Amino acid sequence: MIKRIGVLTSGGDAPGMNAAIRSVVRYGVHHKLEVIGIFRGYAGLINGDLKPLDHRSVSGIINRGGTILETARCDEFLTESGQLKAVEVLKRNKIDALVVIGGDGTYRGAIQLWDKWHIPCVGVPATIDNDLNGTDITIGADTAINTALEAIDKIRDTATSMKRIFVVEVMGRDSGFIAVNVALAGGAEEVLIPESSYDVGEMCQDIVEGNRKGKNSWIIVVAEGAAKADKVAEKITEMTGLETRVTVLGHIQRGGAPTARDRILATRLGATAVNLILNNEFGKAVGVQDGRINAVDLHRAVEEKETVVDPFYRLIRILT
Repeated sequence: MIKRIGVLTSGGDAPGMNAAIRSVVRYGVHHKLEVIGIFRGYAGLINGDLKPLDHRSVSGIINRGGTILETARCDEFLTESGQLKAVEVLKRNKIDALVVIGGDGTYRGAIQLWDKWHIPCVGVPATIDNDLNGTDITIGADTAINTALEAIDKIRDTATSMKRIFVVEVMGRDSGFIAVNVALAGGAEEVLIPESSYDVGEMCQDIVEGNRKGKNSWIIVVAEGAAKADKVAEKITEMTGLETRVTVLGHIQRGGAPTARDRILATRLGATAVNLILNNEFGKAVGVQDGRINAVDLHRAVEEKETVVDPFYRLIRILT
């Protein structure tokens, strides 16, 4: 019988993690569970950095970015000896099950605990990359898009006023999800993403032709996994002779207050994770598809996700 559960956040932080923690704690307490917060992810689990959480512990955090439990990456947990330390901490503290909040790496850690050590785990998807299966959107992705969009809207003002080309680099090492959404919403003229090849020469021809017709400002959004903004800008200046500026948005996309959509998603999914544990359904990850809450096997959740970017990309090109 489940009496005490642990909750941790791991990997890169994402806006809405705190809302998910709050939901897990309050929903768990409502159902007479003890909830233990584990600090700094799997590193804190190995080191026994734990603290009981109650209703008051999570007051005033639903609107905060980051994570009150902090987060870290942990190479030691990749080893069997590190995993054994974590399991011993869980058993010593009588933690019956874990809710893990994070992305791909976080889920893979939970898979190890469940498959090898039979520790009941449930995953909650929180990553700005939106690269997990079993959910249409992950916690933090909507906020990251809106943060980047706000920056690009401001850059557009300067680009138009000073008649310049701006190359804006956004996060997305393996996925163009953020880039295409921001480019479409921000009216960008071009977007470079890992999923599609690009021709700098053709892009420069478009810029020169547009400039000849009177178009004197451009926004080019680049996913970090597709190219480096400074290299793209250098090439554009070299091939067109036009003044080009670079903005790398970087980690501002991870921070800030979560949007309403992320707060609601995190709250729903946190409660669902606790429900799965109460029903003895382990080794799963929660998510939302077509507006409905669902759960998939953790192994399925970390399989390579097919990100739908082509329709967005084609529309951006048509509307340029």
